Amino acid sequence: MGVLRVSLGCYIFFSVMFLTTVKTRKLCEGRNSWHSGSWELKFVLLLVSMALPFFFPSELVQIYGEIAHIGAGFFLLLQLVSVIHFITWWSKYWTPDEERKHRCSFGLFMSTLFYVASICGIVYLYASYASRTSCSLNLFFITWTAILLVVMMVVPLNSKVNRGLLSSGIMASYIVFLCWCAIRSEPATIRCETKNQEKNSGWITILGFLIAIFAIVMATFSTGIDSKCFQFSKNRVEHEDDIPYSYGFFHMVFSLGAMYFAMLFISWDLNNSARKWSIDVGWISTWVKVINEWFAATIYIWMLISPVVRQNKVMDNDGSLQETADSVMA
Repeated sequence: MGVLRVSLGCYIFFSVMFLTTVKTRKLCEGRNSWHSGSWELKFVLLLVSMALPFFFPSELVQIYGEIAHIGAGFFLLLQLVSVIHFITWWSKYWTPDEERKHRCSFGLFMSTLFYVASICGIVYLYASYASRTSCSLNLFFITWTAILLVVMMVVPLNSKVNRGLLSSGIMASYIVFLCWCAIRSEPATIRCETKNQEKNSGWITILGFLIAIFAIVMATFSTGIDSKCFQFSKNRVEHEDDIPYSYGFFHMVFSLGAMYFAMLFISWDLNNSARKWSIDVGWISTWVKVINEWFAATIYIWMLISPVVRQNKVMDNDGSLQETADSVMA
């Protein structure tokens, strides 16, 4: 309950920031100064926002916890779109052309490195978390991840897709990491770790959680300023005095991130208290990460094949129109 109250305080603060900056368009507006400055006043506002929920009734905080499940899910979706956008941009940056031929060798090296790392990660997962036949669930998770790796390697090499292996290699490493996080979130008694892993389980949990916290903060910040990849209209003309990113979207992402942090600390379960050094551990946390991994792979594969599907539909429509015209002429 204390975690939810702190999260609710952060959510209130970023919601206030969202409401006061959402319509900002120009750098000369007063709301731009409020977003970029006034740190003393915003610090006081943050303290007040975090103190208020401790006076709220438990029923209200419990309702916030239920809503936080949905907000945390939206945060994962936004983070996933931002990650795929970054991977696509990085892949295009290293794609060779007439002016950037010197990048071809480095791009090939990076794609090979990512795929080797992904394969090594799969081997490590099998050896560490699926060494016994009784670990059937881990075997399923890891095997399905390996299948997704193969699909993401084969699809870009298709002559109709022809997208190269760099972006798919980065995405492959990402879903292997998500699979490892999902297995690490399983209850310790069912995780099927080897003995050497069990001895260092506490330190690995602490280190992994600290890395996850850092990654989430960076992902929240980068997703917040990467509002352009979430725009439905790409034809908007930009001017010199326009703000560099959407301030309202930035604070909205941080408010959803506050909900996600709460779900991490309570392991997505409002009814059970987490044990010592068991942050983000439980079957709900495991399945959230597994579904996130599958969803990430599905979105990426669809992103690869969607242009081909659209092109085939256009060709089929043109063919049907031509047949109709021929029949009318006949």
